[in-house]
Amino acid sequence: MRYTTISVFLLLYLLSGCQEEPPFDVAAYESEIGQWKERRLQYLKAEDGYLSLAGLFWLEDGRYSFGSDPASDFVFPPDSPAKIGEFELTDDGVFMHLAEGIEATTGEAPAASMLLLHDTTGAPTEIRMGSLTWIAIERAGNYAVRLRDAEHPAIKAFPPLEYYPIDPALRVEATLKRFDEPRVMNVETVIEGLGYHPESPGVVAFELDGATWELEAYDAGEDLFFVFGDRTSGKQTYPAGRFVYAKMPGEDGRTVLDFNKAYNPPCAFNDFATCPVASPRNRLKIAIEAGEKFDPDAHFTPGGRH
Repeated sequence: MRYTTISVFLLLYLLSGCQEEPPFDVAAYESEIGQWKERRLQYLKAEDGYLSLAGLFWLEDGRYSFGSDPASDFVFPPDSPAKIGEFELTDDGVFMHLAEGIEATTGEAPAASMLLLHDTTGAPTEIRMGSLTWIAIERAGNYAVRLRDAEHPAIKAFPPLEYYPIDPALRVEATLKRFDEPRVMNVETVIEGLGYHPESPGVVAFELDGATWELEAYDAGEDLFFVFGDRTSGKQTYPAGRFVYAKMPGEDGRTVLDFNKAYNPPCAFNDFATCPVASPRNRLKIAIEAGEKFDPDAHFTPGGRH
């Protein structure tokens, strides 16, 4: 009788879903973070990664010459032709006028003087010349030409990324507190006068060091995107803040915020990105000693580092 009672009790316990949570596998987690770091470095050094950025040229009315000639309005790398052509901002966007004899391609076809579809169209016109590629970009009604160099010296000279030691305690459960309606936020960027206007579904709340903290979240499709600062910003980490993602939660609002996967924005590595900076609301009054650190020697500027 006693055996039967215990068996029934055990069966009811198991059916109730009250099993103990399996222990956290630290070794598997550290392996996951290690793989994430490897992918991070591979992306940085890829042809379309942050380190290949070689120029960002903003346009207003008029024509702008470009090429390696130092007298050009937009100076390209020294091994490119002296006079490649001109860019012109029109009512339809950025028009490229190629100089006579210049050979470049777009896709599999020879490039010609043409309108450059910008990046927010979803299918930007990419022009290729040797190791160089360029596209038009649009940011809040402002237009620029973004230049990449697959053989950029910053790629070979890039030092190892520095990280804090992995801390599972900084992988925290978080809850999305939704606004009544999503809000369009006005976030500053590293470029004065250029704003970033993401849609925010709400803020996430999480506990750390015995206190509750909140971060403004931005909608990134299947994920939530965060730009945050903390007490390490400007010391061990990038002054403008770092990026981190979390899975978009379901109706229960629950997600995981893993600060061990916090990383630097592209503007930490060169002057040719349009990065958002952490808003005042997302400046945490706590040191988040996890994720990627900032090494000033990893920042490339033409004519020298730093």
